[in-house]
Amino acid sequence: MTASPASRSNSYTPPPLWKRLFNQETLLAWLFLLPSLIGFITFYAVPGVRGLYISLTDWDMLSSPKFIGFENYIDLFQDKQFWRSLQVTFYYVILNIPLQTILAIGLAVMMDRVTKSNIIRGIFIMPWLLPPVIVALIWLWMLDPTLGFINNLFQFLGISRQPFLGSPDQAMPSIALINIWQYTGYTALLFFAGLQTIPKSLYEAAAIDGASERRIFWSITLPLLRPVLVFVLVTTIIGSFQIFDTIAVTTGGGPIDATRVITWYIFEFAFQRFQMGYATAVSVVLFLILIIATILQMRILRADESDLA
Repeated sequence: MTASPASRSNSYTPPPLWKRLFNQETLLAWLFLLPSLIGFITFYAVPGVRGLYISLTDWDMLSSPKFIGFENYIDLFQDKQFWRSLQVTFYYVILNIPLQTILAIGLAVMMDRVTKSNIIRGIFIMPWLLPPVIVALIWLWMLDPTLGFINNLFQFLGISRQPFLGSPDQAMPSIALINIWQYTGYTALLFFAGLQTIPKSLYEAAAIDGASERRIFWSITLPLLRPVLVFVLVTTIIGSFQIFDTIAVTTGGGPIDATRVITWYIFEFAFQRFQMGYATAVSVVLFLILIIATILQMRILRADESDLA
């Protein structure tokens, strides 16, 4: 008499843990992961642990590090310049992220509805392909108060010349616009790829029900773009907190510390004042801020859920 399927399933015992960890398939998976794992340990894990240790020391990069415990962190939280640089960084993020995201979604919808030409996509992504230093140099020349193309165009139109990068009030908006110009096309392509995953039948059903284009966008397009939106917001906010190239080329943290973002603050202490321990402590705090910001975004935007399910 043969056992029933139910009795066979109830009598099944999974193999021991060591057999599951060291079977042929698992070893093959580890073999494929090994190059990336070695790279991660060598270039991320080990430097990260060493950086955490350096943040607890007084080190000028010329002599041996001197362990001082949490003094760098105590000094950091009492440093008004640190809080000022963090405020400037948040200001840049607020200027950059909302406008870049809105423009990118608009361009993506236009590419999806109007044209899907590869030439158009190539034109949009061209600024992103340029190195940030080259982009910063181009715009530094274009925004020059006396010889720049933008000010000459303003003068031709009867508008007074603007200082742009030379003004404490205009410097950070100018840098935000430079980076929006460079990265919006790439971000739009990410949204465009997300639009291709939305079933066209949903749009057809909404059109039959008499829904307007605006209602379709808010009720179908935007909710179903949420996974891509989460990815874009997380990566662009992290990138915005790490802005350095554009500021190094254009303003150098000025004028009057108007563009002295947190990364430039770290650079000054590490390579101009040779206070590597303090600079590393600031880097650790920045790392924690980015982790918290990422977790909050993924929780608020429900990154682990899909509206297509």
